[in-house]
Amino acid sequence: MPFDVFIIGGGINGCGVARDAAGRGISVCLAEKSDLGGATSSGSSKLIHGGLRYLEYYDFSLVRKSLREREVLWKIAPHIIYPLRFVLPHHQALRPPWFLRLGLFLYDHLGGRNLLPGTRRVNFPRDETGRPLESNYRLGFEYSDCWVDDARLVVLNARDAADRGAKIFSHTKVINARRQDGLWYINTLGPAGQTQCFSARVLVNASGPWVYDTSKQLGANTGQLQPRLIRGSHIVVPRLYDHDRCYILQNADGRIVFVMPYEDTLTLIGTTERHHKTALEDVCIEDDEIAYLCESVNGYFLKKINPDDVVWSYSAVRPLFDDGSTETKSVTRDYRIVTESENNTLPVISILGGKITTYRTLAEEVMQEIARFVPISKGSWTGQSPLPGGDFGCNEYDQQVEGLHRDYPFLDRRHARRLIRLYGTRSRTILQDAKSLADLGQRFGSDLYEAEVQYLVEDEWGTRAEDILWRRTKEGLRFSDEETSALEGYLQREAIHT
Repeated sequence: MPFDVFIIGGGINGCGVARDAAGRGISVCLAEKSDLGGATSSGSSKLIHGGLRYLEYYDFSLVRKSLREREVLWKIAPHIIYPLRFVLPHHQALRPPWFLRLGLFLYDHLGGRNLLPGTRRVNFPRDETGRPLESNYRLGFEYSDCWVDDARLVVLNARDAADRGAKIFSHTKVINARRQDGLWYINTLGPAGQTQCFSARVLVNASGPWVYDTSKQLGANTGQLQPRLIRGSHIVVPRLYDHDRCYILQNADGRIVFVMPYEDTLTLIGTTERHHKTALEDVCIEDDEIAYLCESVNGYFLKKINPDDVVWSYSAVRPLFDDGSTETKSVTRDYRIVTESENNTLPVISILGGKITTYRTLAEEVMQEIARFVPISKGSWTGQSPLPGGDFGCNEYDQQVEGLHRDYPFLDRRHARRLIRLYGTRSRTILQDAKSLADLGQRFGSDLYEAEVQYLVEDEWGTRAEDILWRRTKEGLRFSDEETSALEGYLQREAIHT
């Protein structure tokens, strides 16, 4: 039987569409040529946010749409999404304080904020958020946005899609596709070199930075599908300060840089913005990007950093819709959905741009396009149903940690917090009836045990050490090279046995 929809690309947009479609009762297949969320979708700033700086470009529609999504997403994924407070230091090169306060007033009220606290004025000499800053910063503002584990958001959408009947294939490349006899026929190459042929009524091109190349491969009209490829890079350094707030730094070039607590003992800093001109398989931070981020921090903070302090970095290419803007910082972050069909049948629905914050509304708009070609009886649903493991209240994370620690007292507090933050209520699926750490099997490093690895392999498409250490978890920050090699060997042996 042919699928109703075949999706090319397993980033947040592809997996979000797969989840939405499967939940509406139509048949779905998704193929991702590498790991789920292995490119752009795991290289974001890890924020569910309205985009305060987009107000400067009068992009009120995008800001409103994004702000509305913050609390929706927090409610359906309270394990991987949680509130953050951002501190905006003021200095003389910025617009007057009253103007910033007006912008923040709009930010507080454009999107129907109900649970997140509003903006407050900060007197740095009297507030703990001023202690890490240079003494010339006296005034600031503090406002709300949310954090997200972006890579886990991708895989949880894929997991929920699969639980609802979708077929999800990672490390599976689409070789070609053709229209024939009233169907799309899609040929793929799997991780072991095996080929398969699928048929479908609708193709969704959610291949991110490869959207143009994929459309060209499909023989579709590529006129509207040439994206602006913008690379964003981030660095991670030892923790710069003790409190839990984040900072949004405004630089002389008009760009902003986020500084955020990360993984207990570290600080995440980003992002840069520059045109990406090399191969899409060759995406990495450059020395001058590291220097730029260090200089941005050093202009504000008492504690200075340099490139030698960087313990990890990552880069990703964003396929932005080309709206003609001359500067990378002003190119729209909104999405475009382009549909091309043959005699109003066998469409290709291509996705350009977008923010991780608006992936769910993007998926709903793609479903409206799909409904032109495939009968769909169910309406919007994804904003009311929790993602796997997120079936608890958005303010109940601490209670979940306490409950897990109570029921599995052999876990230390950090281990219990980490499991709930990654897996929510599905932590118990990993731990099952374990009575001690020994019951969790081999320890690979840090507090990563065989039971968790097996869950990631069997339920979350984790096939390689990189998938597990840098996307399903961030334990790669705590693993030695020897421990990583041992985990890779284990996964290869398991693959042979299965």
